[in-house]
Amino acid sequence: MTDTSPATPYGTLPPASPLPQRRPISLPRLAQLRAAGEKIAMLTAYDATFAAVADAAGVECILVGDSLGMVCQGLPSTVGVTLETMAYHTASVARGLHRVQGTAWLIADLPYGSYGESCEQAMRSACQLMQAGAHMVKLEGGGWTTEAVRFLVERGVPVCAHLGLTPQTVHALGGYRVQGKGDAAAAELRRHALELQDAGAAMLVLEMVPAPLASALTAELPHCHTIGIGAGSGTAGQVLVLHDMLGMNLGRMPRFVRDFMAAGDGSVRGAIEAYVRAVKDGSFPDNQQHAWSA
Repeated sequence: MTDTSPATPYGTLPPASPLPQRRPISLPRLAQLRAAGEKIAMLTAYDATFAAVADAAGVECILVGDSLGMVCQGLPSTVGVTLETMAYHTASVARGLHRVQGTAWLIADLPYGSYGESCEQAMRSACQLMQAGAHMVKLEGGGWTTEAVRFLVERGVPVCAHLGLTPQTVHALGGYRVQGKGDAAAAELRRHALELQDAGAAMLVLEMVPAPLASALTAELPHCHTIGIGAGSGTAGQVLVLHDMLGMNLGRMPRFVRDFMAAGDGSVRGAIEAYVRAVKDGSFPDNQQHAWSA
């Protein structure tokens, strides 16, 4: 059948696409993957086109991260990202997935200052991102965040927590450093993780946490799927910033990143497919290269 849709020099996405080759990703589907021992592949995306490509390449979870402040806006950290900006990019990603009948699970970051005042503020902020198209929201920190997580989950908002290096509070942490080192720090991180699972968090990003600790936590959190970034290969899944894994980082490449553009066929989709394969077969991350032992 001839395509009669109007031509446009800017249209990078088709008006329609074949039916998806996989079932839509959902919380029960993610639990099935983990139960089967299959790693969960997560990647950031901030616009319609890259989201569509990531979905087609087999990424299960797309994170609209507040890392967009650094990679898209040129900010020195994620602290300057606003809720309005997050809603804009979340809506862009959601539209891209809808255009190609995408099946990925869409997670959006609650930015700095959008959930710290009260549970009610967290709910208002989460509503804005969910209405923009997110399936789940992510927030950083443990301890004080537990009640906010419980408040959101009880009201039907799926939550992904985030422990270890939490970029929104990088100034309080003293820089981009490995977290959970030493018995006391590890015990506190473990306590926060268990509290977040008990509060209903369905996923937990562990960033720059020693690999043995991340692996142990994964075993202790049967109902909360751990997603590692610089946390070794023992987590239930992995996440990277899209621009990093494409070798497009404007600064120094973090230790936990691999440039997948070189491993693919020279295309963005090929690089993402190589990333998904490496996560699934366990060849990424390599604990000797991309993680910390203590």
